[in-house]
Amino acid sequence: MSRETIETPPIEDTPPITGKPSSSAAGATAILSTIKHGITRSGVTGSIRSLSKVNKFGGFDCPGCAWPDPDGHRTIAEFCENGAKAVADEATSKKITANFFQKHSVAELSRKSDEWLNSQGRLTSPMLLDEGMDNYTPISWKESFELIAEELCSLENPDQSIFYTSGRTSNEAAFLWQLLARGFGTNNLPDCSNMCHESSGFALSDSIGIGKGTVKLDDFNSAALILVVGQNPGTNHPRMLTALRDAKKHGASIISINPLIETGMKKFKHPQNPLEMLGSGKSISDRHVRIKINGDIAFFRGLNNCLVKNDHYDQNFILEHTSGFEDYKASIQNVDWNQIESISGISRQEIESIAKIVYESKSIITCWAMGITQHHNSVETIQEMVNTHLLGGHIGRKGAGLCPVRGHSNVQGDRTVGINNIASPSLIQNIENSTGIKTPNKHGFDAVNAARAMLEGNAKVYLAMGGNYLSAMSDTKLIAKAMNNCQLTAFVSTKLNRNHLVTGKKSLILPCLGRTEVDEQTTGKQFVSVENSMGIVHSSQGHMKPASDELLSEVAIVAGIASALESRRPMSDLDWNNLVEDYDRIRDIIEQTIPGFNDYNSRVRAKAGFYLPNPPRDNLTFNTQTEKANFRFHNISRLSPEENEYVMMTIRSHDQYNTTVYSGEDRYRGIKSGRRIVMMNPIDIKESNFSAGDLVNLTSVFQEELRPSLNWYLVEYDIPRGNVATYFPEANELIPLNSTASGSNTPTSKSVIVRVRKSQD
Repeated sequence: MSRETIETPPIEDTPPITGKPSSSAAGATAILSTIKHGITRSGVTGSIRSLSKVNKFGGFDCPGCAWPDPDGHRTIAEFCENGAKAVADEATSKKITANFFQKHSVAELSRKSDEWLNSQGRLTSPMLLDEGMDNYTPISWKESFELIAEELCSLENPDQSIFYTSGRTSNEAAFLWQLLARGFGTNNLPDCSNMCHESSGFALSDSIGIGKGTVKLDDFNSAALILVVGQNPGTNHPRMLTALRDAKKHGASIISINPLIETGMKKFKHPQNPLEMLGSGKSISDRHVRIKINGDIAFFRGLNNCLVKNDHYDQNFILEHTSGFEDYKASIQNVDWNQIESISGISRQEIESIAKIVYESKSIITCWAMGITQHHNSVETIQEMVNTHLLGGHIGRKGAGLCPVRGHSNVQGDRTVGINNIASPSLIQNIENSTGIKTPNKHGFDAVNAARAMLEGNAKVYLAMGGNYLSAMSDTKLIAKAMNNCQLTAFVSTKLNRNHLVTGKKSLILPCLGRTEVDEQTTGKQFVSVENSMGIVHSSQGHMKPASDELLSEVAIVAGIASALESRRPMSDLDWNNLVEDYDRIRDIIEQTIPGFNDYNSRVRAKAGFYLPNPPRDNLTFNTQTEKANFRFHNISRLSPEENEYVMMTIRSHDQYNTTVYSGEDRYRGIKSGRRIVMMNPIDIKESNFSAGDLVNLTSVFQEELRPSLNWYLVEYDIPRGNVATYFPEANELIPLNSTASGSNTPTSKSVIVRVRKSQD
């Protein structure tokens, strides 16, 4: 391609400002940050109007995360600092018009920071980057849909197309999106879950027969012990801190297991509680387990060995509800404690003391996020955590269960309604019965294999329903080459991001309505539905005036593409435009197709929505081949860095949401004005003859592959020795495309071996 765009944010030329990490999360500082962000984005009136409706009955679902709302009530402010920022960011008064793209070429825009790109405002009209051109130019919606249909029909076979989905997409739009892909003839439906919680779904489906968690929000108030593993709630799921605080009030103990002691797990000042705001805050964790990166499977293996060795397990539960216990028991009888201590970084004595707490706890919840799911052995680690629950019978009773905490607000719902590159036989049959679409049996591409296909020229049209695949995926430079190989890339989006600038030969920007905005169709105002982390499906209806009269809803955009395609090659019994007129019609088809959605249109109109069936939680039914919950044993694997090599994990800063960067501040960690930073233990810095503030180069090491990344600043931080941490998405270029989790094929963003060298070396 002739366009000289860059695929990563520009390199910073000044070091960050560092200080002491915060001692407590939320509080007055969070309120001030929320107010400042809201006013600067959408003004006083707009900020008040939007925040008054977020997560309220009859309002819209916060796009910030998938943490559930209380079942029977809503507080005055049912949102957190980061949720408020996400809402204000979408409701911004700034707009990107055709003049903006006339003024700025894609090459020029690609040299701006991600923060700058996001701050330019809402996309307002469809735009085309034509082959050989350097600037986006206006295009009508009809012409956009015709161009997509034309490019799809020019392919040698349907599997040369990719239909990517972001977890912010509603149930209704996601359901139609997968019908569009399957009607066209492909199961190439990669989504953001492939990059984050795919390991959870894969592991849990095999162990307990469902790829979801098994707890409700109320269970937190009945738990005796809550394990928070590989997770930073204070930044990524701040409303979870309220649940943890309330659990402690009801007598729960909380243990944090994480390489970093994150501020949110120290103390929490609830913004709606004046006494907490004025005081020092409520303590959250009773204990911090400073585990090494990727030491979790070793830790839980040691813990489970202690439980089994001392006969501290629920024999009745195991006999009645599980399979494989005797083999598992025999396999872990004689563990290598030197190996466990070396890999986990935790002493045998500490593991034994925690095992005693686990045994004495009558109800346990284990929560985890990407600190667990993005390793080469993530599936094995999650199944070892499941084993802990099976030993104690901590599934299917009040106050106990497994709780993968998902990030995108509807990533779980999208998967439930069919966004999956692997179509089950029952889904294939149900889709044909309800729509006439004949789904292919062949498995489609996930996010990693989609990139490989584009790189190899086996996929030529990439369509994205939201997201920022370029920046979210591993191996950024290779992903850029993959995008450049495409004939057409098209992005359904609300805001400008880097993927709009690193494209195929032709590219479309298709601006859509946001969650906050009114969606009016010919039969009146519409609402959509979403599913949170705990399996509750509820409505979401925007109340703000759309940023532009030219915006279409996600549903209308899918239908527009489908109608243009149907005119060339019929693929279903659906009247796509009829579905757009009234979203109830879409929900009627979902009800006919997806189990658990009976009486959908009635139940979703209830204030708090409804729970989907969850057999393990509801009645201790396990839809596995054994019809029981399965103990699974895996050998402990480890990364083996050589001398002067480190295990690196990528993390998010406090002032960002996924790939969206609001500012250069990481307030809780005491870091400002910089994102190209490497957090390293002070002793490691000294012994490597480095100094804090040094400019260094990183090189990741995977098999025979080396990936260099220049100009990172060293920051002293309290992190286990031999480990370093860097920000996502800047460090994604260091994560090899072929380094993935076994089973789930998730990129190993939390365990990469890197070399650190001074930049002048």
